[in-house]
Amino acid sequence: MVTDAIDGAISVSGGKLTRLDGYPHIRVVVRSDWDKSKVALVSGGGSGHEPAHAGFVGKGMLTAAVCGDVFASPSVDAVLAGILAVAGPAGCLLIVKNYTGDRLNFGLAAERARAFGHKVSMVIVDDDVALPDLPQARGVAGTLFVHKIAGAMAENGANLEACTLAAERVVSSTRSIGMSLDTCTVPGSLKENRIPRGMAELGLGIHGEAGVEQVASSGAKDAIAKMSEKLADGMPKTPHAALINNLGGASCLEMAILTNSLLNSDVGQHVRHVVGPDAMMTALDMHGFSISLLELTNGDEELLAQAVDVPAWPGINAVTQSAVLPLPDGLSPIRAPASVHDETKAFLTACCQILIESETDLNALDAKSGDGDTGSTLATASRALIDAMDSLPLADHTQLYRAIGLELSQTMGGSSGVLLAIFFAAAGDASSSGQPMKDALRTGLDRMRKVGGANPGDRTMVDALLPALEALNTDMSSAAAAARKGANYTATLTSAKAGRASYINAEQLEGHVDPGAEAVARLFEHLARIGE
Repeated sequence: MVTDAIDGAISVSGGKLTRLDGYPHIRVVVRSDWDKSKVALVSGGGSGHEPAHAGFVGKGMLTAAVCGDVFASPSVDAVLAGILAVAGPAGCLLIVKNYTGDRLNFGLAAERARAFGHKVSMVIVDDDVALPDLPQARGVAGTLFVHKIAGAMAENGANLEACTLAAERVVSSTRSIGMSLDTCTVPGSLKENRIPRGMAELGLGIHGEAGVEQVASSGAKDAIAKMSEKLADGMPKTPHAALINNLGGASCLEMAILTNSLLNSDVGQHVRHVVGPDAMMTALDMHGFSISLLELTNGDEELLAQAVDVPAWPGINAVTQSAVLPLPDGLSPIRAPASVHDETKAFLTACCQILIESETDLNALDAKSGDGDTGSTLATASRALIDAMDSLPLADHTQLYRAIGLELSQTMGGSSGVLLAIFFAAAGDASSSGQPMKDALRTGLDRMRKVGGANPGDRTMVDALLPALEALNTDMSSAAAAARKGANYTATLTSAKAGRASYINAEQLEGHVDPGAEAVARLFEHLARIGE
């Protein structure tokens, strides 16, 4: 696995990376352009943390990375080969995370390299603050601050002593902690499922080793608060840079939310620059993240911002408060004045409550044939409509149709929001021309079908809504029965001609009611009950 991964990375580096001979025991990735004229930086350790460490080899950061097996330190011979390959008259700095295997193997290799006459210094990174009573704290993602600042100094021509002192200063000024909802999957081993559903582990290591405690998982803000408590202990109230690291399994959406939560936390008020959020030092597919904070001193911002020829480095950005632009004209059409009508308000509120109560069921149905959000989409729009109730023209039903359509167009996402907005807008137009309610609603449906392209038998809400509106000429109970029959009919349809269900095969559709049709059926059944 490791040799294939290295060869894959080298193949797409555009010729910027190469490796030493010696597979499979010696796996060292090296800068192709290295001429030994400056201080060399060598780091590495177990694989499984990609893009670290080989992904940070390049101009301005590491000169070479020594890769061990997954979560296992490389051998002394491999480290020594890396040192001998890149060390020149200016010397070599080893950057080592504080794990026993790495310390021993890099340390012995350094001794042997010195015996060959090379100038070699070594710094140990111990930035993890999760376990304060641990005599030797682990080295985690804060190591990347050392790579970047020492790498920039070496690229600028600093000598070995200066690079070493800077690296030691960065280590002493960096503090990191991680949190995850799950452990990682180690190739060839059974997954350790020690973190229960609904819980998160605080302070676990980048090899999946247990953290300080398991806590209830209560969202990004709570997660950041728990981590900030650990990070803030003894933290100087001075400007810091934050490195926000994806441990491998978190989504970009989650990482952006966590970033926002961090910057709005007590610790975040001291963060002036951010690296990431990005996957930089992962733990395979661990569904978690880590935060590393570096206390900034004079010159650190420039060194962190100095350009590098390293694709895995995401760069650093200053934290800014962006100006919010006003909405363009045209998004606030003329609204009918609000009017009071208690009976209509109670009626609409009850309808909205039915859809809110059905959220989970409708999401589950949609997960069978779509993206699992129909219930949430309808419930969100219903809550917004309840909140806007006192601003609606409740006493003027013609204007109320239009107002509901306008509200849905602004608060209901997806194609269903647009279609229902068209439905109510067209119903309002029909009502204003003198059509009674039943005819106005049918006109709205005709307009919705024309724009959306859905017809009976296409496995959409139309299969329930059309028969329900046709049966309204009799009574509400008949309309409810027709809606239910139409909804149940969709479960027999093995192909859809509209919506996301049109991309699903027959086996996945058969036996599952369309969620939109189910929502219509439940709504009419509620109307029939209150009309009894």
